[in-house]
Amino acid sequence: MEPNAQIWQTWANTLHRWGLTNFAATLLEALGPLNLFGAQMIYLTQPVLTSLVPAAHLDALADLLEDTQTTQDFITVLRQPAPRGHA
Repeated sequence: MEPNAQIWQTWANTLHRWGLTNFAATLLEALGPLNLFGAQMIYLTQPVLTSLVPAAHLDALADLLEDTQTTQDFITVLRQPAPRGHA
């Protein structure tokens, strides 16, 4: 992955802990072309969302949704077994 790899790994670990990795991966795959629209919605609502989520995480999510290959890379991370201690 790239500059946001640490943030993405944090998300993956959290999703593993909550048991939502398959759901998140399936959702990203199913939305496909709509991911770009999702990224634009994040940019549009970022002033409001930053009160709930750090701006760096919102930027990383928008970046992930904008690039098909990056989305696929993250899906691959989600499909991997949970890291030890996060099961």
